[in-house]
Amino acid sequence: MKIAAGQFTCVPADVAANVRQMSVLAGQARAQGAELMVFPELALTGYELEAVLADPGLWATAEDPRLDVIRKSGIATVVNCVAPTDGPRPAIETLVFGTDGELLTSYRKQHLFEHEQAVFAAGQHDGRFEFGGVRFALATCYDNHFPDLTVRGSTDGCQVHLASSLYGTGAGVDELAAIYPGIAKDLNMYVVLANHVGPAGQWTGCGRSSLWAPGGGLIAEAGTETAMVVTTDVG
Repeated sequence: MKIAAGQFTCVPADVAANVRQMSVLAGQARAQGAELMVFPELALTGYELEAVLADPGLWATAEDPRLDVIRKSGIATVVNCVAPTDGPRPAIETLVFGTDGELLTSYRKQHLFEHEQAVFAAGQHDGRFEFGGVRFALATCYDNHFPDLTVRGSTDGCQVHLASSLYGTGAGVDELAAIYPGIAKDLNMYVVLANHVGPAGQWTGCGRSSLWAPGGGLIAEAGTETAMVVTTDVG
């Protein structure tokens, strides 16, 4: 199976514009033979915490018609967004759609980073799904800094760890370079990271969306300045 990670610069608080960008990247990934694609954290809105807190119209569910073009892209997609919960605060949620557009699973970020704690509700359950005979684990950005979470995926028989994230320039570059190959090395899993590139709320995404092999070797890495798709074969 070929898997892709896509990075792009989100249009702040513009779901329609970001869906269009994601659709283009999904088409590029499919043309390269990819069967599944991962997008960055809060790809639907950009990392715009004040905007998403003020406007519930920016929140999305799996049935949201604004996602139709992604669901019809012909490949499985891992889409991170702001989603309503049963309480007053939304969640940072990952929606996984199959090639037929049906929802395979959803996952809510469990480890909220600093200022996120005042905006979002933390998830309580791990994210798992099977696709094409491969078992996947899900995590979102800061989740990946907690070995207990990543180890559970390996223990549960997952072969591939998928991470939708936002790492900025500066210290974020070093964090990205340490955390993700470390997961691949320590847990002997494929690791796929989709990161922002360019302005993302208060940060500037450093790009470098990457794929690592079991054992920690780098397979493919995107650049630091432009939208891009990187792919690899797993399994």
